[in-house]
Amino acid sequence: MSLISQNARSKNEVNKNKREVEDDVENNDTLEVKKRKKDHEREQSAVEQVKEMKKLENFLFGSLYSPLVFGKDDDEVEPRKAAEKVSDLFFTDRSADSVLTVYQEEDADLSEGSHDDDDHPLQRKPVWVDDEEENATVNIAKVNRLRKLRKVEDEDLISGLEYVSRLRAQHVKLNPGTEWARVDSRIDRSSDDESTDDENEAVVSQGYGDMDVDDVLRTNEDLVVKSGSKLLPGHLEYSRLVDANIQDPANGPINSVQFHPNAQLFLAAGLDRKLRFFQIDGKRNTTIQSVFLEDCPIRKASFLPDGSQVIVSGRRKFFYSFDLVKARVDKIGPLVGREEKSLEVFEVSPDSQMIAFTGNEGYILLVSTKTKQLVGTLKMNGTIRSLAYTENGQKLLSSGGDGQVYHWDLRTMTCLHKGVDEGCINGTTLCTSPSGTYFAAGSDSGIVNIYNREEFLGGKRKPIRTIENLTTKVVFMRFNHDSQILAICSGMKKSSLKLIHIPSYSVFSNWPPSNTSLHYPRCIDFSPGGGFMAVGNASGKVLLYKLHHYQHA
Repeated sequence: MSLISQNARSKNEVNKNKREVEDDVENNDTLEVKKRKKDHEREQSAVEQVKEMKKLENFLFGSLYSPLVFGKDDDEVEPRKAAEKVSDLFFTDRSADSVLTVYQEEDADLSEGSHDDDDHPLQRKPVWVDDEEENATVNIAKVNRLRKLRKVEDEDLISGLEYVSRLRAQHVKLNPGTEWARVDSRIDRSSDDESTDDENEAVVSQGYGDMDVDDVLRTNEDLVVKSGSKLLPGHLEYSRLVDANIQDPANGPINSVQFHPNAQLFLAAGLDRKLRFFQIDGKRNTTIQSVFLEDCPIRKASFLPDGSQVIVSGRRKFFYSFDLVKARVDKIGPLVGREEKSLEVFEVSPDSQMIAFTGNEGYILLVSTKTKQLVGTLKMNGTIRSLAYTENGQKLLSSGGDGQVYHWDLRTMTCLHKGVDEGCINGTTLCTSPSGTYFAAGSDSGIVNIYNREEFLGGKRKPIRTIENLTTKVVFMRFNHDSQILAICSGMKKSSLKLIHIPSYSVFSNWPPSNTSLHYPRCIDFSPGGGFMAVGNASGKVLLYKLHHYQHA
C-alpha cells in the first residue's frame, strides 16, 4: 500500500468539509447583507430626522428657512401647506414705518405751525395706534377695580378708545408729574430774578443767565458751580494724598518745600544736603531729579518767581544757584566786602530781580539775581531775623530782636516806617499776603499778629487780630494765593500747625487732623491755584493735602 493511499481521506469527510466551507461563505454573505441593511436603515433614519426637523422649522417659521422652489416632490411641499395653516398666527411688524410716518407728520405740522401764534402749544401725536381699540368694548361695571373709571353710576360698557383715555386720566391723577418735565409748561420769570444764593454761595453757571428754567433743567451740564471767591470759616474740606516725596524721602528734617509757578514741579530740601524735585499729581508724585550739595546742609531753598532758578543756602558764607534750564549748579560767595558766616535766611523779590539776605548786626544784604553780586545794604536796629517783600518787590519788611517791624523802600534805599509789633519782644518771622493788604508777624512766644499794612503805615499800631493758638516759637508762616488762609507753625511741638481763615480771623476747627500726626512741622507751601498744601516735617516727610474748595492746583 502506498503512502498516498494510506493518507487519503474518506469520501464522506470530503463532502462534509465542502458543506462547512459553503456554510461559512453563506454566513459571511448574510453578515454583509445585514450590515449593509443596517447602514441603509441608519441613513434612512438620519434622512427622516432631517425631514422632521425641516417640517418643525417650517411649521414654526413658515417659509423663512425653506423658500419655495418649483419642481420639488410632493413630500417636500407638504411642510409648506402645514405652515400655511398657521401663517395667520404670525405677522410682520411694520411699526417702524408707522413711527417714521408719525415723525414725518410731526415735521410737517411743526413747519406749518411755525407760522402760527405762540398761543397754540404743539401737541404730540401717539407713535402707535391700535385699530382694534375702536371695535373693542370694555365692561367697567363688572370688574371691581374698574368701577372707579365710571363717570355716572349706571355706566357699564365703553369703547376701547374711551377706556384707554380714562386709564391715562386716572394715572395722571394718581401720579402728578413735575412742572419742569411738562413740554407745554411755560413759566414766566422776570429778568430781575437773582442768580446767586448768598447763603450757600451758589452761582448760576456762565451761559444760563437768560435761559428759561425748562431749558436749563433739560441739559446735563453743570447748572450750579461753587463760587471760588469766598471760603467759609469753621470747617475746612480737605483730604490726605500720597506724600509728596514718597518716592525719595529725606534722611533728615525738611527745611524747605515750594511749588513751582506751573504747579507741577515741586522742590523739597533739608539737612541731608539733597535738593529734590518731584512732579506732583497727588497719586504717584514721581521723582524728577535730585542734586547733592556736599558742603552745604540746606537751610532754605526757593524758586525764583519766574521759575528759572533755585536759590539754595545754608549755615555757610556762600550760597548756591541751580539753573533749571541748563541743569547747572553755581556756587556764589563769599560776598565781597562782607564777613557773614551764615546766609541761611533770605527772601526773593516777586519780580525775580533781587535776593535779600540777613546779615550781621542788623544788616540786610541785597544781591542781584542776574550778576549774583552785592548791590546794596540796609541797616536796622538790633539783630535781624526775618524778611518779607511786598508791592512786587519795591518794598521790603524786616523784623528782629528789637520787636519792631521796618518798612523799606528799595527804590530810594530808605526806611519808610518802623513800628512796634504789639506784645512782641523778639520777632521770629514775617509774612505778607500776595495782594500786599495784610502782613503777619510771629514771635518767639507763639503770638501771631495780623495787620492791615496801610493802617500800620498810617500809625495804627493795633493788630486786626492776635492769634494765640501756638504756645512755642513761630518758625514759619505762609498765606495762600488768594489770602484767605494763613498757615502758621512751630517746630518745637508735635502737630503744632494752625490754619487761619483770614476774612473771619478764626482758626479752622478740624485742623490739624485728629487721627494723623504731623510730627514736628517746619515748613508749609500752597500750590499756585490753592488746590494742594504741602507740609514738611522733621522726620523727612512732606505731607500732601488736597483742599477741596479750590478747583485748580
